[in-house]
Amino acid sequence: MKEIIYGRNPVYETLRTRRRDVFRLQIAEGVQDKGKLAEILIQAAKRKIPIERVPRTHLDKISENNQGVALEASAFPYVALEDILERARDLAKPLFVLILDTLQNPQNLGTLLRTAEAVGVHGVVIPTHRAAQITPAVVAASAGASEHILVAQANLANAIDVLKESNAWVIGLDEDLGSSLPSDVHLDGAIAVVVGSEGEGIRQLVKSKCDFMLRLPMQGQVESLNAAVAGSVVLYLAYLARSKSQTLRIEPS
Repeated sequence: MKEIIYGRNPVYETLRTRRRDVFRLQIAEGVQDKGKLAEILIQAAKRKIPIERVPRTHLDKISENNQGVALEASAFPYVALEDILERARDLAKPLFVLILDTLQNPQNLGTLLRTAEAVGVHGVVIPTHRAAQITPAVVAASAGASEHILVAQANLANAIDVLKESNAWVIGLDEDLGSSLPSDVHLDGAIAVVVGSEGEGIRQLVKSKCDFMLRLPMQGQVESLNAAVAGSVVLYLAYLARSKSQTLRIEPS
């Protein structure tokens, strides 16, 4: 199956990571070959990809946010859950996984993938059904970060069991007042962070598999943060905790 990646950063990262087969590159007529576009053309030349100059209106039919470039490529390369575990082992770091339970909005999914890639998450697990997949819209929303991160599709309850067998603590995000605060949770070890859907949160079966629930304290008038923002905050808190723990381990006694 083929799909069209659009936008300069998404196209550049797709070419740079070499995880997908690519078939042709389309550039809007009149666009100057400089900046990120010049880098795209260099990558395309290295891979001997056919380049077509097309009317801007042709690309606008793909997306209004095409930025004058589109790439025909193979579908997103999902991986097995074991590949995520292997990446953590190869890096010799505590397992760090993001689980997304039936997230629906492509923008939210893209945002979380971008954050996950930025903070060193070893991989993301999403359901096989009833959830947003890694589409060109998600690639664009992630600014191409999706092309650098491992994403597995799996039954989430089964995946959590496997992660627990790898000694990971599973932390679900839930704004219920009975949930733990970040100050009461160790985020520097092997963990899997579970973010629920925008409207319903984490499904009951998946929630029952979590070791504990975490909430972010609020002082403003808004009831809660959306899924992408809350998930990004927790991922960054985990990143800081893991960085501090790593620093303490390498400091001389």
